[in-house]
Amino acid sequence: MNKKKKAELILKTLNKIYPTTPVPLKHRSKFTLLVSVLLSAQCTDLNVNNVTKSIYPKYNKPEHFVKLGRRRIEKLIKSIGIFRIKAKSIYLMSKQLIDNHSGKVPKTFEELEKLPGVGHKTASVVMSQGFGYPAFAVDTHIHRLAQRWGLTNGKNVVQTEKDLKRIFPKKTWSKLHLQIIYYGREYCQARNCYGLTCKICTNCYPNRKNPIETIKA
Repeated sequence: MNKKKKAELILKTLNKIYPTTPVPLKHRSKFTLLVSVLLSAQCTDLNVNNVTKSIYPKYNKPEHFVKLGRRRIEKLIKSIGIFRIKAKSIYLMSKQLIDNHSGKVPKTFEELEKLPGVGHKTASVVMSQGFGYPAFAVDTHIHRLAQRWGLTNGKNVVQTEKDLKRIFPKKTWSKLHLQIIYYGREYCQARNCYGLTCKICTNCYPNRKNPIETIKA
């Protein structure tokens, strides 16, 4: 099966299972979305949501976090992994938004990626889920599934993103990013499917016998 056929099969399967794709990170604005995505690195969405539900009602603007300062931000997010690094990024990012963007979240990749703690993946999520711009935020989980499904042989998320954008129509990118994440969590888990049991893996590779070893991003 060539990549075009695989893409059609994958889209059909995912659209049937996940006709709607709610944003998993709870947020109140583009700024709180940006903060939540930054917090989600090496952390589950559930943990982020549990922490931010007591933060955002009171602190939800760059000015709030600058006034809090790094130490107080650390205390608010201390149950999240690498919280000290993230607190520093949130503080410096908030300060830069005030100094350079009038407290508003910029709506270009270039400007977003200049913010402290914001890489391409974080910028892609904000552009997609915050501004509705077609973007394909590839994390380690999407990278793993794309390899299992024979859509890329890229050794990193940068190459995988390029490959997926070539294969799938631009209009599907934002929704598809979330669909793949949901599917990976539910059906094609790292230590469960191994490329052998889920519906997409078996349909794409009905004769596959051995577990697939994926290249970590």
